[in-house]
Amino acid sequence: MKTLSIDIETYSSTDLNKCGVYKYAESPDFEILLFGYSVDGSEVQVISLADGESVPTNILNALTDDTVQKWAFNANFERVCLSRFLSDMGVSLDPFADNHFSSQPLGKAKYLNPESWRCSMVWSAYMGLPLSLEGAGAVLGLEKQKLTEGKELIRYFCKPCSATTSNGQRTRNLPTHAPDKWAAFKAYNRRDVETEMSIQERLANFPVPELIWNEYALDQEINDRGVMLDMTLVRNAIIADVRSKAELTHMMKEITELDNPNSVAQMKQWLADNGLETDTLGKKAVAELLKTAPKPLGQALSLRQQLAKSSVKKYQAMENAVCSDGRARGMFQFYGANRTGRWAGRLIQMQNLPQNHLPDLEEVRALVRSGNFTALELLYDSVPEVLSELIRTAFIPKPGTKFVVADFSAIEARVIAWLAGERWRNEVFATHGKIYEASASQMFHVPIEEVTKGSPLRQKGKIAELALGYGGSVGALKAMGALEMGLLEDELQPLVTAWRASNPNIVRLWWDVDKAAIKAVRDRTVTETHGIRFGVQSGMLFITLPSGRRLSYVKPRIGSNQFGSDCVTYEGVGGTKKWERLESYGPKFVENIVQATSRDILSYAMQAQRCCDIVMHVHDEMVIEADSRMSTKVLCEQMSRTPPWAEGLLLRADGYDCPFYKKD
Repeated sequence: MKTLSIDIETYSSTDLNKCGVYKYAESPDFEILLFGYSVDGSEVQVISLADGESVPTNILNALTDDTVQKWAFNANFERVCLSRFLSDMGVSLDPFADNHFSSQPLGKAKYLNPESWRCSMVWSAYMGLPLSLEGAGAVLGLEKQKLTEGKELIRYFCKPCSATTSNGQRTRNLPTHAPDKWAAFKAYNRRDVETEMSIQERLANFPVPELIWNEYALDQEINDRGVMLDMTLVRNAIIADVRSKAELTHMMKEITELDNPNSVAQMKQWLADNGLETDTLGKKAVAELLKTAPKPLGQALSLRQQLAKSSVKKYQAMENAVCSDGRARGMFQFYGANRTGRWAGRLIQMQNLPQNHLPDLEEVRALVRSGNFTALELLYDSVPEVLSELIRTAFIPKPGTKFVVADFSAIEARVIAWLAGERWRNEVFATHGKIYEASASQMFHVPIEEVTKGSPLRQKGKIAELALGYGGSVGALKAMGALEMGLLEDELQPLVTAWRASNPNIVRLWWDVDKAAIKAVRDRTVTETHGIRFGVQSGMLFITLPSGRRLSYVKPRIGSNQFGSDCVTYEGVGGTKKWERLESYGPKFVENIVQATSRDILSYAMQAQRCCDIVMHVHDEMVIEADSRMSTKVLCEQMSRTPPWAEGLLLRADGYDCPFYKKD
């Protein structure tokens, strides 16, 4: 046996969408109902475990045999669920055990070794295809598509049901309750394996490089390891939030005399009745209204702002996701952003945690953790704001260890300067590294010493750096908050002009990439610029990065943009979350290339630190659960090493250690 293609159907009373597969598979009532499989591409077999059938011994052995490659679509689900299934049977999950399938006590491993698992969803993502089996099958035009009745069958057999008189007050549907549906469910399970194998067959000419599978195995190790949560803090934060919301709602009712002051329609009407018209109560609009609103209206808007603090919902997400050992798992989706291959956040959504700026972070954390809500309300104006700033601190290292947090300094700015050959920027990164100050100095022709922290010039340098690197103009500056930062409307266009004038090589990179992509698509040829290769093969545009990894764009064509110029279009998931034809151009391709290269640099650093216990990573940052003796300085030095494929790129990593996660 060389390969084993798998799809399983499971039951658990735990909500998979809220809790993730790791907690789902821990549920006392978890079980596998159907086990569909194919050995080396042979006819699919379906084992009905719910009917008392057994998985053959050779298949069980294959699950723990690292010489057999296991395939599934979203393989993390199958691997974690089968780990629980085998553990319940007394099978050792230790990859170094001599005899895996036996009744000997469990080894140290909690989950099946990911090294021998392959995920056809990752393959789909690598090719720029949808991240669902149904979507990938549809785009590829497979003969055997996923059966559409599956959702109803999953709802019927895989989740608890409501007890009613007609169903005899049962809370679960079994095969005997609907034999016809059960037969359809088995056919659905068989078809899923067939569809997964068809995807592999269709993509056989575009294999995923072994390097990506190595990254995937590391990603799975990190997800399996998880990170510890301070559940005392989490639960008391939830209590504090409920209490705070009740008090804020009561205060709003007293001011507005509304039945439901959280209602947007009621609140807008109340404001209008009191002489304050507004079309929206969005975050930015409320912040603007607060500048001029008279006292009672301003009070109500301020209270509404606190009530709308949605970030505190992350505490609830933590309580949902935490496993029985106090660790949250499954927070990172490999290749979740398939345009660049970057990771995406799941469950607690690590990618958008609020920052912390409280000077007395440790003290206020202790107040919440101890449940001293009275002191909290006395000392701080906004309890929701405090709880928001404490979210990061809920992640803690296990006893006897510390967190080492290390991140790359200005990684995207360094990568784009390196690709474009923008000499003055590279000199900045080779010396002091103050890119905001240097950018302002370059744009406004003043000595860098005059651009001090907090000065208007530095502010302009910062906003220009954040907004303009990928072809952005006045709109990008506004979206980045330029007007809120104090810049005037008539300052914006000159800022764009000055930034582009001081970065001519980056501007040239945009349009060189634009020309190379258009030529590759129009002439079906291979082009190259700035060490980046463009080529079209079998209806795909591939962009080969300096790392050798390829970005994929489905069914590229030459279209016409809003200015009447030629542009590249391709198919993908757009802003509507639907599969549609999208338009791109040089600066947007450059953004993909820079972000993808930055991702490859983080991945290179993570592979180099694989022997360490990496528990989290976000964009350009890595968090390690480390021995208290570990040197943060040495880790940063190792992280700053340039990959062999990026000669001349200047990297710098900064780090700190802490007893709980935070922004330093």
